[in-house]
Amino acid sequence: MSNNLDQTRTPPAGPPPSSAGRSQNLTMPDATSPAGRVPRTRTGAAWSGICVAALLFVVLIVFMLQNTRHVEVTFLWLHGSLPLALALLIAGVGVGIATAAIGTARIAQLRRLSRRR
Repeated sequence: MSNNLDQTRTPPAGPPPSSAGRSQNLTMPDATSPAGRVPRTRTGAAWSGICVAALLFVVLIVFMLQNTRHVEVTFLWLHGSLPLALALLIAGVGVGIATAAIGTARIAQLRRLSRRR
């Protein structure tokens, strides 16, 4: 094996490219190339979110239709009977409200902190 570092490259055959005589490539970019991709937008993200939410609502409706058995519920001084699916839905909404309240408090805290700096 020989290491010949003094070798020079030969220029390609044909006329040298000139800026005035360049032909533009008018073909459409390949779908896998970065130029061929459609940029992601907020509208696209919202559409994806709506599709996922619609599927989740279908699953929720099926769950509620399958769990219609009444259960006894006791919370603090309140007592009552309601369908199992409704009890779980109310519990889930309560957790969502608590999470939103804590998240809102944290965001307000971070905004106050950023204004001070």
